[in-house]
Amino acid sequence: IFGDIFGGGGGGGRRGGAGRGADLQYTLELSLEEAVHGSESRIRIPSQVRCDTCNGSGARPGTSPTACPTCNGQGQVRMQQGFFSIQQACPDCRGRGTVIQSPCSDCSGSGTVQKTKTLQVKVPAGVDDGDQIRLAGEGQGSASGGSGDLYVQIRIRQHPIFSRDGDNLYCEMPISIAMATLGGEIEIPTLSGRAQLKVPPESQSERVFRLKSKGVRNVRSGAVGDLFCKIKIETPVNLSRKQKELLREFDDMLKAGGERHSPRESSWSDRLKSFFTTS
Repeated sequence: IFGDIFGGGGGGGRRGGAGRGADLQYTLELSLEEAVHGSESRIRIPSQVRCDTCNGSGARPGTSPTACPTCNGQGQVRMQQGFFSIQQACPDCRGRGTVIQSPCSDCSGSGTVQKTKTLQVKVPAGVDDGDQIRLAGEGQGSASGGSGDLYVQIRIRQHPIFSRDGDNLYCEMPISIAMATLGGEIEIPTLSGRAQLKVPPESQSERVFRLKSKGVRNVRSGAVGDLFCKIKIETPVNLSRKQKELLREFDDMLKAGGERHSPRESSWSDRLKSFFTTS
């Protein structure tokens, strides 16, 4: 079943009008991959449908509803309150204008029965969290046969690698100190396969790389977002004694070079000295 797409908060929530059933809402959970690439989902919806036994009349087969004696079949009664005359729905027939003397045994006179229907919903590629898909005529039924609409609200589960903001995707990649210092290539995942990311030498932590058109195709415009990959330099852990000795030796060599090797650290030290001198 195909439906119309609404943004978050759009559509839904209408009550049944005359001869029309109420709208229904169903929350459909999807993985990020299903939302990005599109999918088909089978859902089960409990709803009211017109009773086949009485054909929606609410009366036992072989009988018919009769005109309400209180309102004479008008469905409305007039109440006098002082100088004012107020018209309101008849309390006996609830505005229907008819009463049922012999109710249908299947629907107890309501004209509708509850059934569970199974729908195959086609989710278009690019839907976002909070989007709604409107399925016309798949909502609550009524005794007259008119049905409301079903609004399927999209909820996207948290992804272990990517986060999404609109049509853009974001991820973080840990790299070693050696990779950040010397540069190199790393393999990163995308929702359309693997990609190679070239890390320039002397890259700092938190640097963000942009991979164009590796994001999400917009469900309405067709424009494709980007993938933003932030590198995180990982501090080595569980080092051996030899590794620690080499690291200390390397650190001494860096300190000997001063600002040449660690310009940000040197600048920070200068600002600290200035702060404590003037305070």
